[in-house]
Amino acid sequence: MQSNRKAAIGFIFVTLLMDVIGWGIIIPVMPNLLKQIGHVDTGHASSLNGWLLFAFSITQFMFAPLIGNLSDKYGRRPIILMSLFGFGLDYILLSWAPTIEWIFLGRVLAGFTGASFTTAAAYIADISDEKTRAKNFGMIGAAFGMGFIIGPVIGGLLGGLGPRVPFIAAAVLCFLNWLWGYFILPESLSLDHRRELDWKRANPLGSLLHLKKYPDLGYLLVAMFLVYIGAHAIQSNWSFYTIERFHWTPSMIGLSLGMVGALVGIVQGLLIRKINPWLGNHRSIYIGLILYSVGMVLFGLATSGWMMFVILVPYCLGGIAGPALQATITSQVDVREQGELQGALTSLMSAAAIIGPPVMTNLFAWGIRPENPIYIPGAPFFLGSLLLLVSAVFAFIAFKHSERKVEVSEK
Repeated sequence: MQSNRKAAIGFIFVTLLMDVIGWGIIIPVMPNLLKQIGHVDTGHASSLNGWLLFAFSITQFMFAPLIGNLSDKYGRRPIILMSLFGFGLDYILLSWAPTIEWIFLGRVLAGFTGASFTTAAAYIADISDEKTRAKNFGMIGAAFGMGFIIGPVIGGLLGGLGPRVPFIAAAVLCFLNWLWGYFILPESLSLDHRRELDWKRANPLGSLLHLKKYPDLGYLLVAMFLVYIGAHAIQSNWSFYTIERFHWTPSMIGLSLGMVGALVGIVQGLLIRKINPWLGNHRSIYIGLILYSVGMVLFGLATSGWMMFVILVPYCLGGIAGPALQATITSQVDVREQGELQGALTSLMSAAAIIGPPVMTNLFAWGIRPENPIYIPGAPFFLGSLLLLVSAVFAFIAFKHSERKVEVSEK
């Protein structure tokens, strides 16, 4: 039994790692693929990418609760295998797609089946005990960090062979992982722990509506939502901005994103343990958001490619804000409601992923239009910076409100 658990844990880690590598592989070449298929310039390609991310995010937002409920009824194994197979089909579609419409179809398919992270987390919960739970869940972060270092670098190198080659590599990874799982992965959810499908629980708006239960967290939740949207200035535009501004190749984009993954891993895995106890949550939030905001402005003002690599250091140091903000929110909720809160926060992040990409990519497309009186490719970075500063203001209001409540209660 113990050896089966270890094999299952190993498979889940590889599954998550391959998922992130596959996702990271395609980022450096997506601009060139969209420009090639759509016969458009960088601005229009960026706008298309924003709507592709919108299609993926809204489909995932709508169907993720259903996929989670299906895993409670039929088990984790078939859902994980379905997800891997679906991602493989998506990458094949992207590698072959003759028109933009086919790319949209692939992204919708990926959004529908893209529940591997959620179902993998449920799988880990099934096979973990109190002693191993934290360690096993830590693999999710480790897989994401490693995958985001490896994936973009590989994608950038393969992109030199053509914009469709990385999609073929990503599909091969998914199908190999699916084949391995088909023969190796055991089911983690026993029959006596399964439940019937409850359509009410599959409501995608249900988790968001749960946030109404926490009125005292309102300002902090708004702050977190603004952080999520602001982050898409970078996440949705990095490849397009660096191509437009510095004429970067896919290999250079992949190298820069690999550096992002390494820096995020250092900050999240090492520095936060030292910095957060010293600064405390409140100051970590303020300093982190300011670093994020300043970093975005500097990205938008950079005049040479090497500057982007230098600016990545203070920008990624801003990563101390997110965990401190989440820790502050969770500390104000009863331990028996933490699972429900995390589900609601995940829905909040999904909602931001629906809004952020089309806003930021279309703003970038507008900023580089030839007919504009000014050339401002950094426009989404400047908007992102403003949203992060506003987020800091909301956090400040929340902390002052909390202090007043404490003072009143002491009187």
